[in-house]
Amino acid sequence: TKDDENVNSQPFMRWRDRFLFVAEATYKAQAETGEIKGHYLNATAATCEEMLKRAQCAKELGIPIVMHDYLTGGFTANTSLATYCRDNGLLLHIHRAMHAVIDRQRNHGIHFRVLAKALRMSGGDHLHSGTVVG
Repeated sequence: TKDDENVNSQPFMRWRDRFLFVAEATYKAQAETGEIKGHYLNATAATCEEMLKRAQCAKELGIPIVMHDYLTGGFTANTSLATYCRDNGLLLHIHRAMHAVIDRQRNHGIHFRVLAKALRMSGGDHLHSGTVVG
């Protein structure tokens, strides 16, 4: 499972509370089923420093994958987060939130394949590519 791409840290659901809740639920589900469970915690934030703080929290909780909305967060922020993840044994799942503004128009924009290549070059481990309908 994953956080919704729009979930960052709203007043009704602060990121740290959500991270703690998800970690607890993940470990409880693993204990009850004997199966490995996982969840991608959305580390996207307004600054690189805040994203790194969230990634560090995920690592401390034992959650091995964090998620970043790389178009809304920015390529440089993605590279900073990817470097942190690589140096700290985390995987970086990339969400494509906001891609349609860039790649849906036939007469302008950037094709999604190009965006995906740029993401991989900036350090993302895997990409949420969506469905065939959108």
